[in-house]
Amino acid sequence: MKEDILGPKVENVELALVELPIEGGDPEYVVFLINNRDDIMEGIIVASTGYGTDSQTGEKIQTSTLRKGIEVMLPGEAARIEPIMPELFRLSNEFWVSFWVNETMYDKRFVFEARTIDPAKFDHLPELNARGIKIN
Repeated sequence: MKEDILGPKVENVELALVELPIEGGDPEYVVFLINNRDDIMEGIIVASTGYGTDSQTGEKIQTSTLRKGIEVMLPGEAARIEPIMPELFRLSNEFWVSFWVNETMYDKRFVFEARTIDPAKFDHLPELNARGIKIN
């Protein structure tokens, strides 16, 4: 019964945070949702928020919650979710992804943990032709 409450396991869906160079300026950092499933994802909703603690004051920090809707993602497709400022790399950045496949709803929490986003450690991500990191 607990499995029914939790819903089906989400597999072959990833989030990527990539660095997009801008000629003559600082790079832009953008989060993408990647559908590595063999089926079509529909009615996708992504809610994101950042949270953590200020290391100097000990004060709790939380960003606004942003929401993004995507109608359909085909197999192998990537969708731009939102840009992320480097100042937020020190926070945990959480993304709740919900979507439908046929008549089944899937839901998964993805978190880029605080201080784990380091552009110096980014790898080349061929599916986005950019440097970045992925979580699944």
